[in-house]
Amino acid sequence: MSKISWRQVSALALAAFFVVGSLSNILAPGSIYEEYLRWGYPHWFHFVTGSLELTAAVLLAQPRTRLWGSALGCAIMLAALATVTLHGEYGHGVAPLIVAILSIVVGRLAWRKRLPNSA
Repeated sequence: MSKISWRQVSALALAAFFVVGSLSNILAPGSIYEEYLRWGYPHWFHFVTGSLELTAAVLLAQPRTRLWGSALGCAIMLAALATVTLHGEYGHGVAPLIVAILSIVVGRLAWRKRLPNSA
């Protein structure tokens, strides 16, 4: 049985979050679609968000591209945080903030793994 490190688990859990998020945005049930419109985004923008989240998930799943995936995931979550903050929906900002922080942690771990002599 192979050993799976907590670094791999955290990156794959983050990737799974982005897969779920991408499906929610791409399929966009009425409530999500209406939120995008209320925030002033074009009617097709949920596809952009979902596609970016899916891309982040794919990049996070592979160790060689994990740093890029964490950077993209963090950017997506910071954009989501900015959107809900600008519209005064502060309660909706907790999840994007937590996921942005987790993306930074996963990115830092991926960065450290690239450096020689890192533990």
